[in-house]
Amino acid sequence: MSDERRRRLRLEVSREAARLFWEQGVAATSGDQIAEAVGISTRTLWRHFRSKESCVEPLLLACNDWFLELLRDWPRDKSLGEHFTEAVPRVVRTPQQHADDVAAVRMTALGQTEPAIRIGWLMACDEVERELITLLAKRHDRPTDDVEIRIHAAAATAAIRAVSDAADAFVANGHKISEFGDPFELMARAVHQVTGGVIGGPVDALKT
Repeated sequence: MSDERRRRLRLEVSREAARLFWEQGVAATSGDQIAEAVGISTRTLWRHFRSKESCVEPLLLACNDWFLELLRDWPRDKSLGEHFTEAVPRVVRTPQQHADDVAAVRMTALGQTEPAIRIGWLMACDEVERELITLLAKRHDRPTDDVEIRIHAAAATAAIRAVSDAADAFVANGHKISEFGDPFELMARAVHQVTGGVIGGPVDALKT
């Protein structure tokens, strides 16, 4: 099986697993059911996934890609809040990507009571932290192994995760995101707060 075919199969499995977990619960969903929904054998399913809960990981990681790209495009002369305000409305998602985003929000919310599901979300957050280490090191002309850079990246990621957790749970419970507030504005403000104002603004010399 080619890498691309394997990626597509894993994502298809992930979509069906997320649907079944949301519709009937994690405990009531079996690997056999997930495999049947995709049209593969259970044996094939277990060749690609270590557990039924891990089936949601490809979906969560795939839906994380656009946010990582958003971070990579953060201009040096803009604050994070300014960048989000300008860039987020320009993000275009296909109908399938939008459906995946909805499923990912549900799995993030479900993960708050299902630890095995939450692992996939934490993996996606780890990707954000790794990206922030690289981005902040370059942005502030520091090496990627700089401890202060790594601390700020970890703090910023925790702030982003906390806002995402709250927003996703709110939306998954049937509320409109407009009633929650602008999650990106909240993220930018939280990143600024948890890093003591060092991270989140236009580029300035990082103080030691």
